[in-house]
Amino acid sequence: MNSSKIIFFFCLISGTLLAISSNSWLGAWMGLEINLLSFIPLMSNSKNILSNESALKYFLVQALASSILLFSVILFFISSSYLIVKYQPLSQLMINSALLLKMGAAPFHFWFPSVMENLSWMNCLILMSWQKLAPLMLISYCLNSKFIYFITMMSLLVGAIGGFNQLNLRSLMAYSSISHLGWMLISMIYSETMWITYYLFYVVLSSIIVLFFQSFSLFFMNQMYSMNLNPYMKFMMMTNMLSLGGLPPFLGFMPKLLVINLLSNNQMYFMIFFMVMLTLITLFYYLRITYSAFMLMYPSLKWLQNSLNTKINYHIYLNTVSILGFPFISLIYSLY
Repeated sequence: MNSSKIIFFFCLISGTLLAISSNSWLGAWMGLEINLLSFIPLMSNSKNILSNESALKYFLVQALASSILLFSVILFFISSSYLIVKYQPLSQLMINSALLLKMGAAPFHFWFPSVMENLSWMNCLILMSWQKLAPLMLISYCLNSKFIYFITMMSLLVGAIGGFNQLNLRSLMAYSSISHLGWMLISMIYSETMWITYYLFYVVLSSIIVLFFQSFSLFFMNQMYSMNLNPYMKFMMMTNMLSLGGLPPFLGFMPKLLVINLLSNNQMYFMIFFMVMLTLITLFYYLRITYSAFMLMYPSLKWLQNSLNTKINYHIYLNTVSILGFPFISLIYSLY
């Protein structure tokens, strides 16, 4: 991290804060532009030409989304000023579409996995978490619920099917992010607090697993299978992946349980069934990876072959949050 990267990182944060705290759509658009122009230099890397390609793809898609957003905001202002009611639903739909394109929700996801697969892990984490905050917040201001139902179903479908046969871990995390985005969008229709809660849980779980991948320089599936890793760490990593997929009793199951409870209170039973079935498909390819790592491609049988160093201790503490977080929170809730 040199000084210019630090400056761009703070501009990235300030752009998002400007977008979500603005009281006009033009101010929000300006914040999104500051955020975009700050993230491009963070993505670029002179030692990796593929990251420069990802930065160019990201810039082109975000510029397209920003132009659609600006056009639709102007159309919305004109239709509101002259009381042209027939253009207001169209402009609202265009605003939602532009913001969904910005964060990579299906069916506007075509750029997201290809940009993710060539970035460093920290840039992937920013793209999966912080870059989604401002578009999600802006969508919550002008929801078109029927359109969001369709986007939710498409995001879960793409996230479930697209993750199959992925050898690149960054592409796998991208499709997982698209699937989680569907859960956030459906919860946004019924509760402002719920989607923020789900978002915070998702950021914590993604940060834990991305920090693990970065520490051990893991980018592909075969690296996880062939590396001579401490068995404790391999166990922690695989259980964290299951937690990210939403398997009980891990922490990743808790936000899904809260969203299912919210939808059942609003009698959305078909949507619950659809979401759970497609999330089970997502969980299946996480289970397939875990089963292969433990049973088929496991080079070591001794559990106490290596002493635990500082790096391993650090990851054990982080992964304990993911593995034991849900039972701990449930115990506290039952006591109080």
